[in-house]
Amino acid sequence: MNLHPPVQGVAMPAFPLNQWYAAGFAWELTQAPVARTLLGQPLVLFRTEDGQVAALEDRCCHRELPLSCGSIEARGLRCGYHGLLFDRDGHCLEIPGQAHIPAKACVRAFTLRERDQILWIWMGATPGAEPTEPPPAYPVHSDPGYRFGGDVYHYEAPYQLIHDNLLDLSHLGYVHLKTIGGNAGVHMNAELKVSQQGDSVKVVRWMPDSDAPPTYVAAWPFQGRIDRWQEVEFHPSHLRIWTGAMDQGVDRLDNPLRLGFHMHGFHGITPETETTSHYFWTIATNPHPQMPDATQLVIEQTAATFAEDKVVIEAQFRNQQRFGSRSVVDIHVDVGPNRARRVIERLRAASAQVQQGAQP
Repeated sequence: MNLHPPVQGVAMPAFPLNQWYAAGFAWELTQAPVARTLLGQPLVLFRTEDGQVAALEDRCCHRELPLSCGSIEARGLRCGYHGLLFDRDGHCLEIPGQAHIPAKACVRAFTLRERDQILWIWMGATPGAEPTEPPPAYPVHSDPGYRFGGDVYHYEAPYQLIHDNLLDLSHLGYVHLKTIGGNAGVHMNAELKVSQQGDSVKVVRWMPDSDAPPTYVAAWPFQGRIDRWQEVEFHPSHLRIWTGAMDQGVDRLDNPLRLGFHMHGFHGITPETETTSHYFWTIATNPHPQMPDATQLVIEQTAATFAEDKVVIEAQFRNQQRFGSRSVVDIHVDVGPNRARRVIERLRAASAQVQQGAQP
């Protein structure tokens, strides 16, 4: 079956290209290389001794051992089979026992950047394509008013199913009752506002005069009922989710500097293959002076909610594979996910056009 029909004679790429994608976190690159497949490309990620990050094709050009089986040295990454040494640009610097280094002794390098403790990789539509803009900033990670933690999950499911899940938080009342859920009826009937600017889709849901869910109660000294918000920003390579609550009536929900308990979530959803995904996430919260030790609880309960989502999404995909192509019914909460899918399809088509223009 042809998953990607041709566009003007060029097969549609599986994913939007000429984009920055999350590749990991700064703290993952220590003294050992990291193997990771991103957008179908097997890569090795590493940090040189002078602190520079790098990404190479995970294959030695000599006998094809994964370079991730090698070791990091002062000048670069040494293959663990015959000792060829490669710099961060993929050039072979040394072949033990051989003075001459053939010109073709090199491996493909990818542009990897570190910003706000997130690793971003540029996936070009054509070989050698350079980034057209810097990687996204995420200043929450350096905001002194917040504390954060995070992790990396692997999904046996396509990445757009994770997009769908994060853009539709009405499921919280059914999937996450023990943590951030709350009353299912309130979630399903919350006023939904969806807007779009360029390739970004924003979904806003306000739930005034609500009961506080368990995680909120454990992390913040609410006095009773709360005014709650959920604001989701979709970008083709990641999502930003700002959720939280304040005591009912103490501030306006449309105030960008509103009071109360805040959770800022970073969600780097990067395809591994067409059917598997990496999920790079962090959660940042503003500890209350009376409950300064609640940050770890928020991180742990956030991890628990994502584990619940993972079970649902992977079961959803298994069922899709079991039943094959079937029509599905859309409901009111699907507006945001559907817009995001249209953005992805448009960017895939644009990538195909770039590839066509680069053909000789």
